[in-house]
Amino acid sequence: MATRKRRVRKQRGSRSCGWGTCGQHRDGGMKGGRGKSGMRKHKWTYVIRYGLTRRKIGFSPINEIDKKPPINIGELDSRIDKLMAQGLAEKKGQKIEIDLTKLGYEKLLGSGKISRPIDIKVIKCSENAAKKIEEAGGSIISISKE
Repeated sequence: MATRKRRVRKQRGSRSCGWGTCGQHRDGGMKGGRGKSGMRKHKWTYVIRYGLTRRKIGFSPINEIDKKPPINIGELDSRIDKLMAQGLAEKKGQKIEIDLTKLGYEKLLGSGKISRPIDIKVIKCSENAAKKIEEAGGSIISISKE
């Protein structure tokens, strides 16, 4: 094709080639940046209005998808009254029975203090937690993961 007939010849000599004098058709200039830039700064009101969130990048390792969180003894001791009110813990004689697998926990850790005897059904338990529970007059019942 002859150079004089090419489309690019139309804007030759016009300095800005039809894109104005400031931005010259570069960057994201008047849009406030390209893509999602500024979503936590000058475009924050747009995020609030339309409920946009940042997208998740990467993948979740398959061995961490079904991982359940552990619970500490101190946290469990503070929740006992609430669990009994909800019917998730039962009082049998002097002891309280709790099944942690029904609450969604797989492991019991030994941080904190325990004030009363508790019988706990759990899959895994740390040595420190078992020691503290036995000192308080309770026991740990290990159950298999099914």
